[in-house]
Amino acid sequence: MLSHETMAPSLRRARGAMLRLVRRRTLSIVVGLLLVLPAAWLQFGGQFDAWWIEGASLVLGATGVALLWAGLTGPKPDWIDDGR
Repeated sequence: MLSHETMAPSLRRARGAMLRLVRRRTLSIVVGLLLVLPAAWLQFGGQFDAWWIEGASLVLGATGVALLWAGLTGPKPDWIDDGR
C-alpha cells in the first residue's frame, strides 16, 4: 500500500508538469484538443456501456476543456496593480 510519503513527491511532480503545460499556450491547446476529441467521441458516438469508460471520458473531456480554455485565454495575473 502506498503511503503519504511515497505519493506526495509524485503528486508534486504531476502538478508541476501540469502548471508548466498551461504556461505553454500552443501546447496546451494541442493537448486539450487531443483529450477533448476522443472523450467527445466516447460520450456521444461510442458504443461502450461500461460506467468506468463514461467516467474516464468525462474526466478526460473536462481536463481537455480546461487546458483548451487556459491555452486560448492565457495566464491571468495573481493581482491587479492599480499603478499607484
